[in-house]
This record gives sequence, structure tokens and C-alpha cells, in this order.
Amino acid sequence: MYVWGRMARTMATASSRGPYRVGDENRLAFRCLPTDIDFNLHLNNARYMMLADLGRIDIFLRIGLIALARRNGWAPMIGGLQVAYVREIRLWRRFEVVSSIETWEGTSVIGRHRFVLDGGETAALILTAGGVYDRGRRHFLDIDEVVAALGHAATPRPSTESERAFMLSHRNFREQAKAA
Repeated sequence: MYVWGRMARTMATASSRGPYRVGDENRLAFRCLPTDIDFNLHLNNARYMMLADLGRIDIFLRIGLIALARRNGWAPMIGGLQVAYVREIRLWRRFEVVSSIETWEGTSVIGRHRFVLDGGETAALILTAGGVYDRGRRHFLDIDEVVAALGHAATPRPSTESERAFMLSHRNFREQAKAA
């Protein structure tokens, strides 16, 4: 099943996984298909990003963000990511993408996507920095405002040392990109 087929399946089955609560893990199961591989016969690096997108989309659907964003003219967006590949996902291998909203501060939210092989080993880890953009007011929303609009009473946990390092690196790299 190629990208659109996987997205359609994820969207069609989201409600069967129940509501997502901040702090929970979201799990989607996949198999590495011939359309996913590179010349090394393993999952190519671009496919990791697409599958992490599906993990986020599933969370956004299950928490109610997609519907809320459509009503309010908002757009959830990724500002950047960091990936660590530690094991390959070979052709035909089963794996899961385990996604979560880790924490947030101001207008930035940190997401985590762990690619887990059928034996339980981690194949890759992706950290994402994102936010919710208000198209009408032309600015990113404070994540606490978004959480409140969703009707949740969640509060962010303190960032870990690795998350703070990731966000600092992300901010610095964005500044470089803006200046280029």
C-alpha cells in the first residue's frame, strides 16, 4: 500500500483506536513494502518521515485537532525534525510507528516517533518540533491555547535535557535558514 493508501487506512480506522490523550503512545502497524525501499533493500529515509506524518495525523484526528483546525482556519505544521537510525527495516519486515506528544512550551510542541521492529528493538527515533499556525491572524498559537480549545486540561511536563538540546539546536538552525 503506497502513501495515499496508508493515509486512507489510517484516517478510516482512527476512531477504532479511541481518543488520544496527551502522554499516551499512539501505535500504527506497518510492513516494509517494495515501494518503501532503496537500493539497500531497506526502508528509505524519506519513508520514515512519511510514516511519522501518519503517526501525527492519527494523533491529530483522535485528539480532535483536525476538526478544530478546519473550523478555526488553523494549520498544524512541522518546523523541523531530528532522526537517529540505529537498525534497518528490511523489505517485508513488520514494524510499528509509536508516536506521542511529549511536551510543549509557548508555541512549540515536541513530538516523538519511535520505529519499533517486530522483536521490540528500536530501528529509528524521530523528534519533531511543530506548532499550530492561525492563518487568519498570521501567527503561531500558544499550545496551551490549543489544548484549552480542544477541551483538555493537560499541562506540559518539564522538558528533558535531550529535548532542550534538540529545541536549542532547532532554533539555531532555523535562524541560519532564515538568514541564508
